[in-house]
Formats: sequence, C-alpha cells, structure tokens
Amino acid sequence: MGTMNISLPDSLKSFVDEQVTERGYSTSSEYVRELIRKDQDRLQLRGLLLAGASSEQAAPVDTAYFAGLRARASKNSGPDSQA
Repeated sequence: MGTMNISLPDSLKSFVDEQVTERGYSTSSEYVRELIRKDQDRLQLRGLLLAGASSEQAAPVDTAYFAGLRARASKNSGPDSQA
C-alpha cells in the first residue's frame, strides 16, 4: 500500500478528527479512503448516467413489458428451475 501525506488547515484537521471519532473510523486514513471510494463511486455513476442519457432511446416500458417479465420470472421460479 502506498503512502500519501497531506497538509490540512487546522479547521479541516479538526473536522476530520471529529468525523473519525463520531463515525467510528479507526484512523483518519480510513476516513479519507472512504471519502475517496465514495467519490470513485459517484464518478462511475455519473459516467453511467451520462452514457445512458446519450444512448439511443429504447422501446417504452409498458404493461406488456412487465407482463412478459412476470411470465419469465414465474417460469424460472417453478419447481423444476435451477435457481
């Protein structure tokens, strides 16, 4: 695992220390790692949303679509299914 040292103003260091204590992190590094993971997740979700928004429009989802899903689910959840 790599190491990174960061400098924070006293107010931010105090905030981090409070979060570590209040939210049950064992170290400030654990807290920062969690923030970075959440930011990665947010960026990935944003990319997926943008890709979806720029993709071709699909067929509308209507009652027939859901009826087909229910039929497939019922077929796959019967006694002979391999679930």
